[in-house]
Amino acid sequence: MPREIRESELAALKEIAEMLNTTNDMDQMLNDVLAKLLEVTDFTTGWIFLIDDDVPGNTCAAHHNLPPALTVGNYALMCGEDCWCVERYRQLKLTHAVNIIECKRINYSVTHQLGSTEGITHHATVPLKAGKDRFGLLNVAQAGKEQFSEEELALLQAIALQIGTAINRIRLYQAQEQNAMLYAKLGDVIQQINGVQDINQLPIKAVQYIGDAFGWPNVSLFMFDGQQLSLRALYSNGKVTKEWQSLATESAGLVSLALRDNRLVTESSCIEGGLLSSVGIPPYRSAAAIPLRVRSRTIGVMFISSPDQQQFDGLNEDFMYSLGDHFTLGVENLRVYEHRSELARMEERNRMARDLHDSVVQKVFSLSFLAKGAETILAGKDPVVQKSLLEIQQLSQEALKEMRTLIWQLHPAGLENGLLPALKQYGQGLNLTVYDRTDGVKELPRAIEEAFWRIGQEALNNVRKHSGTETAYIRLNKQQDGAAVLEVKDEGAGFQVDRKKGRQTMGMRSMRERAETLGGSLTITSGRGKATIVRAIIPLESVQAHCAEEKGSSGDYLL
Repeated sequence: MPREIRESELAALKEIAEMLNTTNDMDQMLNDVLAKLLEVTDFTTGWIFLIDDDVPGNTCAAHHNLPPALTVGNYALMCGEDCWCVERYRQLKLTHAVNIIECKRINYSVTHQLGSTEGITHHATVPLKAGKDRFGLLNVAQAGKEQFSEEELALLQAIALQIGTAINRIRLYQAQEQNAMLYAKLGDVIQQINGVQDINQLPIKAVQYIGDAFGWPNVSLFMFDGQQLSLRALYSNGKVTKEWQSLATESAGLVSLALRDNRLVTESSCIEGGLLSSVGIPPYRSAAAIPLRVRSRTIGVMFISSPDQQQFDGLNEDFMYSLGDHFTLGVENLRVYEHRSELARMEERNRMARDLHDSVVQKVFSLSFLAKGAETILAGKDPVVQKSLLEIQQLSQEALKEMRTLIWQLHPAGLENGLLPALKQYGQGLNLTVYDRTDGVKELPRAIEEAFWRIGQEALNNVRKHSGTETAYIRLNKQQDGAAVLEVKDEGAGFQVDRKKGRQTMGMRSMRERAETLGGSLTITSGRGKATIVRAIIPLESVQAHCAEEKGSSGDYLL
């Protein structure tokens, strides 16, 4: 008799093992194995619970031949955790096949007369495991059976191990399949991002491409300017919001953690995150904050969120870091492109300045000289002619002055003597008293010097037009991290910075774009009755590396 039981066990295990390897569909596998188990044994009823240790509740993933008492209310009794086997499993007290468990669900149906139990009162239960991983419970029952033999429990233990191994295999397969699909979508997103030619449009386009490709409810981009975070773009419910909004880093929740620690931060099941609602991000129950990294520096955070729990649990860290890194690579590529375009524009402006000086200016000067000579020769002979010649002289002098001003703007004379002297001279030309100061700056890369010149020029223009004062303070210095900093300050009437959010002037936008094109940032601090400070920060590292690449040298710029 023992020999016959052993042979039947081996036959059952063999048939179940063969069936388990026929599909990668989890639902089909669980239903097929349960049907096969009942076919090769004397058990008449079975069901499988899948249980996640980190999530409340359980899922009845498969069942076969359940009595009517357990099917009422669309299988309502098979949901929830109100049974001994699930409770003991979660308490880590159910580690192997267990004999004689009176079914609490059956007892409930009998007490409330929900239907026939077909003679089932007890069931055996065994945890589904593969190594250290736990997946749920296998339960079997038989009408009138209250006790399961040691041989039956051993067989169930072996079958449960096979099922656990199959579950593990299918989940690994599904994870690999999902990763392949995610990376395929990532490839499409990268191509779309690389197709954007305007760095100012990149955040807006990127959040839309990412949200559409992966079906994520909310995608937002925050950039860090060294002092505070600014929301550059928000994708929500299929629409993109372009308004530029700022917030303090300490009040940005997960975004603050990702920025501070330069690491991925996730939330799977918060009650309702709302720390970012001040900038328009909808409340969320799951989210991921992905740092945007350029070498060892974090320049911002990509924030994805959802009103559903565990929305992003299936995403592995490598994929999420890749998403952020490819976005920053797109930013860097566009900055290099903008940098080269700016160099080309600088060369063209310089060429135009030289041509204007060598041709038009000389001709206007000659015209003025000839008019003066003619006026001297014809003095007193014809008043009308003399008046006309005087007008020609006056107009040529005005044209000469305007032309020199234009040349100055194209290629400021004196910039070769240093940035601060050129800015000071420009400010004095605006009838401003300019105080300048430099701390440790010996030489700047040409691109940074040109950007600072244009930013300083616009800032001084604003002092002249809006501050109500005739004094400006300019400071050029170096930060500890090697970035160059230009500050233009006035002690005028000031303005309310908050009111400028989302509606920046052309001059403010131009200054910011010049700094960001070189990988830097620009901040404007002010307030009613307070000093206004325009502060541009541009890291030398990226500019020097690019200059070294173009020149074929080390790009040795000193600060």
